[in-house]
Amino acid sequence: MTPESVRTRELRVDGVRTMLREAGPAGGREAAVFVHGNPGSSADWGGLLERAGGVCRAVAWDAPGFGNAGEPPDFPHTVDGHAAFIGKTLDTLGIDRAHLVVHDFGGPWGLQWAATHPGQFASAVLINTGVLLGYRWHALARIWRTPVAGELFMAATTRAGLRTLLRRGNPRGLARQFADRMYDDFDRDTRRAVLRLYRATDAAASAQQLSAALRPLDRPAFVLWGAHDPYLPLAQAELQRRTFPRAQVIVLHNSGHWPFIDDPGTVETAIGKFLHQVIPG
Repeated sequence: MTPESVRTRELRVDGVRTMLREAGPAGGREAAVFVHGNPGSSADWGGLLERAGGVCRAVAWDAPGFGNAGEPPDFPHTVDGHAAFIGKTLDTLGIDRAHLVVHDFGGPWGLQWAATHPGQFASAVLINTGVLLGYRWHALARIWRTPVAGELFMAATTRAGLRTLLRRGNPRGLARQFADRMYDDFDRDTRRAVLRLYRATDAAASAQQLSAALRPLDRPAFVLWGAHDPYLPLAQAELQRRTFPRAQVIVLHNSGHWPFIDDPGTVETAIGKFLHQVIPG
């Protein structure tokens, strides 16, 4: 459910129709920019958008192929392709200075954009994501990356099956409403986009180059990590300091891959405090 203070509208970027969610002052040139992961959409960010909107302009949109966004036939489902779309969206919205708030695949997308736009990149909040040095794909990703096996898995994924999958590694549980909305978004086009994205991405190989580009910038960073994440191991939380030397790191010991869903109060308070620190009053 979208909070009343979060505004929604259709946005068109480079021929792609998407859903924009926005809070705080409209038209601000400095903004908290929320980038969702897979599977996901801008609807993931409702409470956090509302909280960030009390500090500055806050925006989130559905990535091409996800949520309610369209997808041109030739859209490149690669990290570079999604990073380029972030840049075009920020240009369309008139945002010159971005404080990234990213999760899951939104991390590689957002941080790749940051590495190529250092003048616009102001800070980062990394929620169970980041520059994944030495990372090895989790079991589900290995299935998705395998031709035929990935297609069969996607074809067999049901609403009940996705609910069961999302419960894994989440000791607090996830609201049924969240799981059902995620399934509703996980349509045929999104499932194809996911397979293309995972097969086009070599997370470990790109991480070294990305870290080398971002580390000299030494931007403020805040790392929030659910300790029970079955996809991205807890060791990655501390590894973010190799890229962001001044990073603050907080581990949420009773959370999983979606801490902003299973412990929203703690996450919203912590991120709100960080944004107050890095965004001029």
